[in-house]
Amino acid sequence: MARSLRFVAVLLMVAAVTVTGCAKKKRITDESAIGDGTGTGAEESLSDRSSLGRYKHGLGPEEDGILKDVHFAYDSYELGASARDVLAANAEWLKENRRARTEIEGHCDERGTVEYNLALGAKRAKAVKDYLVSLGVASERLTTISYGEELPLCRDASEQCYARNRRVHFVPPSE
Repeated sequence: MARSLRFVAVLLMVAAVTVTGCAKKKRITDESAIGDGTGTGAEESLSDRSSLGRYKHGLGPEEDGILKDVHFAYDSYELGASARDVLAANAEWLKENRRARTEIEGHCDERGTVEYNLALGAKRAKAVKDYLVSLGVASERLTTISYGEELPLCRDASEQCYARNRRVHFVPPSE
């Protein structure tokens, strides 16, 4: 019950920020995202494809996609060798698709407080963004957000499940 109330509180905070207009809603068109440049003009915001957007539409979170997820050790936001390899491949794709934009979501497992996990998720997303920028991806094409523990891939109380939840996920640049 308390976990549900915390989740609702986080969703209400996100909704309040959205309603007050603190940030302009980012939209991309099929033409400005990826593909062959024959865009249809149909618009879809990055936030509609985010983990929160999927949750609002009754869908579960995604794992991987065009840009692969990066996983972290417990209580860490340091990029390991395998994470740097994944990010190198993601950076190459982003450099080849120069008009694509993506949102970088930081996620955590359920251990720790809501506040701590939101901060850790933000540090994970920032570490990934900074590394992609160091590899030549333009900073303005990347945004970050933290969901902390609130939108897990897996809900089992096991190390395997916790490891899946300790990640950075990339919002797909296109459908």
